[in-house]
Amino acid sequence: MTDLRDIISRRLGIAEPNAMQQAVWSSRAGRLVVLSPTGSGKTVAFAGAVLRRLLPPCGDVQALVLAPSRELVLQIAEVMRRVCEGYKTAALYGKHSMADETATLSVVPDIIVATPGRMLDHLNRHTVDIAGLRILVIDEYDKALEMGFHDEMRRICAHIRKPATVILTSATRLQEMPRFIDMGEAEIVDFSSASDPRSRTNIARVESPARDKLQTLVDLLRSLSDDKVIVFVNHRESAGRVYERLRAEGLPVGLYHGALEQIDRERAVIQLNNGSTPILVATDLGSRGLDIDAVGTVVHYHLPGSAEVWMHRNGRTARVDAAGNVYVITSEADDIPDYVVWDRDYNPTGRSDSPIRRTMATLHVNAGRKEKISRGDIVGFLCNNAGLEASEIGKIDLRDHASYVAVPRKCLPTVAAIAAPKIKGRRVRVTKFE
Repeated sequence: MTDLRDIISRRLGIAEPNAMQQAVWSSRAGRLVVLSPTGSGKTVAFAGAVLRRLLPPCGDVQALVLAPSRELVLQIAEVMRRVCEGYKTAALYGKHSMADETATLSVVPDIIVATPGRMLDHLNRHTVDIAGLRILVIDEYDKALEMGFHDEMRRICAHIRKPATVILTSATRLQEMPRFIDMGEAEIVDFSSASDPRSRTNIARVESPARDKLQTLVDLLRSLSDDKVIVFVNHRESAGRVYERLRAEGLPVGLYHGALEQIDRERAVIQLNNGSTPILVATDLGSRGLDIDAVGTVVHYHLPGSAEVWMHRNGRTARVDAAGNVYVITSEADDIPDYVVWDRDYNPTGRSDSPIRRTMATLHVNAGRKEKISRGDIVGFLCNNAGLEASEIGKIDLRDHASYVAVPRKCLPTVAAIAAPKIKGRRVRVTKFE
């Protein structure tokens, strides 16, 4: 246990694991159900459990992690690659190049992270064999059922003889165990009510004098201290309208909803996470299944349609042991449901001593993991060519054929002036991403 904790702390750069993670790592159960709120660190918990159970690389798929969204697959795969260093991890998901995935699977990975639909597609094409799989993880099992993946998961499990370990994770208590796989007498690690985030969340109502709440939203955002903010709306059209108004007001804002291309959604999350676009306007698609670090504030521009949506939106802040703020904008046109409650009223001034600002920028490099580019390569390139200190460079996200890196905005002219940039001897194009 101590060795595992030290390994993960070193590889992820985290301090002491929380109680839920320690409980998962300590378990020797073959069937495990992990109940814990969104944002409590379940990915790191099951990644450590997988690492503990892996055999040395043997040319077979040893572990499969199923997740209900493409964004979640990418985030889990990144954690798995770092935690399970030395093992090959492949990410399979819809709207990703099937040719790239098939090439990746030609050298059999030790670990696969996949959406159910894409995993089943590969099984039907016979591009991968999971009959001898030893470890199965179904992350966000409750959400996977909500999204209609029961049949796909059942058909995937029919390809597996008998995994030694099955781990289910969920933010809510399961009504029944899946019938498509033998869960036996599963051990339940229940932290679903531990460290209730409501006790760390300050909820305030902001009354809009007009039915159109846009000016009130602008005033509110200008009143907040510098932090990451997610503004939730109920419809895609509204998201676009709110985004355009905030952008016209000069606020550093991004957009996230289901009608956007996958790459645009990924970039919106990357820019929020790395601080280059600290405000995100999102539909409820952004309320679950995204690993977004340290969101300080959630704003309900529209009232949520159900108690569950209210809970999941608010769950984007006050994650793990952090405190968070929630603002509910209401007008005379709103019929306020019983589950929307607040602690106080707040009247925004439109001014802040430490306003939300864009201090970082995101660089796009047209090479990534498939070109054998590493984070260390990118750090070395920027330090050697742009005069940056390693400590100044922010979050680096590697994709198959692209990399995104957060840098101080002040260094953009220096980066732009680099002639014929090369990383590991490969000519690359480095551009500012907006």
